Amino acid sequence: MKIASQVGINSRTADQGSNQSIKSLGCWQRKCGEMKVGIFMRVAVSYLRNWSQLKTVQKQGCLSCFANRYKQYSEIQPYRSLSTWQALLDSERKQWQMSSVRYKDLAAVLKKRLDKIHLTSPGRSEEEMITHGDYVYFEEDNCVYRFQKTIGEESLEVVFSPEDAGLHDSLVQRIRVSPQQTYLAVALKNFDCEDSKCYVVNLQRTPELVHAISNIFSFEWVTDHILCHTRLENLRCHSVYLTDFSNRGTTKLVYMEQDPRFFVDLYLTRDRRFLTINSNSKTTSEVWVVDCNCPFQSPFLVQQRVAGITYYVEHSNGYLYILITHGEPAEYKLMKAPVNSSINQWKPIHHVKPHSRLVDMEIIKDHCVMFLKQQNELHMEVISLFSELLYHSLKLPEWACAVQPAVHLERGSDLLQFYLESPICRPITFAYSVLENTLSIEANHAIGKNETCKVFRLKAKSKDGTLIPITLFCEAGDGLTQRPLLVHVYGAYGMDLSMNFKAENKLLVEDGWILAYCHVRGGGELGCSWHKQGILDRKPNGVHDLQACIKHIHQLGFSQPCYTAIMASSAGGVVAGALANSDPGLLQAMILEAPFLDVLKTMMDTSLPLTIEEEEEWGSPACNMEHYRAIESYCPYQNIRPQSYPSVLITAYENDQRVPLSGLLRYVKKLRMAAEQYHQSSGLPDSKKPNILLNVHPGGSHCDSLPWEESLQKVSMHLSFLHKELNLNECKLSRDNP
Repeated sequence: MKIASQVGINSRTADQGSNQSIKSLGCWQRKCGEMKVGIFMRVAVSYLRNWSQLKTVQKQGCLSCFANRYKQYSEIQPYRSLSTWQALLDSERKQWQMSSVRYKDLAAVLKKRLDKIHLTSPGRSEEEMITHGDYVYFEEDNCVYRFQKTIGEESLEVVFSPEDAGLHDSLVQRIRVSPQQTYLAVALKNFDCEDSKCYVVNLQRTPELVHAISNIFSFEWVTDHILCHTRLENLRCHSVYLTDFSNRGTTKLVYMEQDPRFFVDLYLTRDRRFLTINSNSKTTSEVWVVDCNCPFQSPFLVQQRVAGITYYVEHSNGYLYILITHGEPAEYKLMKAPVNSSINQWKPIHHVKPHSRLVDMEIIKDHCVMFLKQQNELHMEVISLFSELLYHSLKLPEWACAVQPAVHLERGSDLLQFYLESPICRPITFAYSVLENTLSIEANHAIGKNETCKVFRLKAKSKDGTLIPITLFCEAGDGLTQRPLLVHVYGAYGMDLSMNFKAENKLLVEDGWILAYCHVRGGGELGCSWHKQGILDRKPNGVHDLQACIKHIHQLGFSQPCYTAIMASSAGGVVAGALANSDPGLLQAMILEAPFLDVLKTMMDTSLPLTIEEEEEWGSPACNMEHYRAIESYCPYQNIRPQSYPSVLITAYENDQRVPLSGLLRYVKKLRMAAEQYHQSSGLPDSKKPNILLNVHPGGSHCDSLPWEESLQKVSMHLSFLHKELNLNECKLSRDNP
């Protein structure tokens, strides 16, 4: 059960762990988003709709000045402004072309070192393979292959290639094999948009492409001939369809979500008995179930949605196992229920401890295995589904920061395979036997730690006294105050800050950098309550938390402000950008990847695809004055003022629909003007003026959505920017230059 991927599945996030180094199904994956720059023509309709909402609010006693503020931020430029925006974009591209010359030589050195790290990555592993009977399927070099286990790779054959569909600039995103291996379904994503297309291959005799489905998001085979799938339209996923390949590929609607706040996804239970249709908002969920033995029957509802309660469903041996946040404390509880039962028949089996983060859950051999973060350290809890006496708790290795259960578990086995990793350690395969209660590491794998790198788990006291977890990595040695520090932060949607392996992290630690991961409120590291403490009018908590973390790190003797930089992506840009306004002296440089910076204007515009869905996270400023004032108080764009800002490099994507390019163009222009105004009034030399740069990629759609070579070049430029802006000695960097 992929809990982490279902919570906040459609958000301004890019998975925020968009990982330059994750290998999934044999190729370097990229999380994408889509944006058409021509949003401006739709804003007028939104303005009229929002104005009618505003009139209702005014009748309820809101201040008249709120209407004036709304009009100020909602009025749009006339159509001729499109040419103005294009001119501004062209100007920024020229600015980047001239300014980036300063970073290119060092970036070339860093790129070679990153390439070298990637070349030493392990080859294809069990993680990337799907076993069906005697056949093994895997993806490599953007093609899907299979071979017979009994014969070996001598029987290797290509069953799908993008060239079969006439596509070249696309990426294999997901593959699913039907139960009897009659069909293969493959999703391909274009680098420049978020839409995927599913291609169905008949595997009987010679593999043959027989069908294509556009705008697909998720899909699963419920029988050997029936594929259920969802459609993504303008970043919204509301409908589920069934396609019957035993009846000439006819398609019918199975489910339609009417509430625009909810996003629909599919999950096939581990025993393949039921397909669950998960309809989730940011705070509430509802699950419908399709019986795979009777796929044409209408789905049945597990439990009607209740505001503020989320739940997810698994199945084993005739019972539903339901994770739900109902009751106090509002952390997940595991319930056991007969199929088609009411909630008063559900029996509690296990409660997740308060302030614990439920990362994932799997059911295997009459046992439930939960992966949790407790005190920001990974643990396993194993619960018997049929005996209250059998319960085991295991602490996972201290170096591990992220866990990922195997995508394709072998049915009937008592072994659960999963992968542990950290920002500086590649994924390592572990196996847990539920029958023997033993944990083993895959043969030929080195232990997942660096003997010279220390991991510190710290806590900083925030403004209101709350203790904020920090995970810090650095090589052992002296002179810590003189070392560069790179801070990572996210703090939104109840999602954990990504702690997956990245080659650039390994490179930085080798060069003496200190890496700090600040787990601020709004994220999910300490459970559901941690998220709730950082939403709506409590969003500033995340900014205070980040400020406290950086100050605490400095006070402990790790680095100092002139050697400190921050890196954030997507919604993480809110807390990073807000800190740059409230306490810019803590930082010397910022790297922001497709950041969300103009929160107020974006959330005022309900014509944008994510605004309505995300009101539970950020608020409804168009019709709620308290929400308006709260956002206005911390919004990075609204609070820019003349002061000494750190240098900033923003990476953006022209087709980004999650973070509109127009907001980033406005932000850079306003920030540059404020920095220039301060510089002129203070009489500082030009060397003290911050570099404020915007690199707009013509390709890509949201964070980390570029082809591999371009992505590697982008990361190299990021690192070069940091080294230059922190005035670091470059001699050491050339030592590993091939």
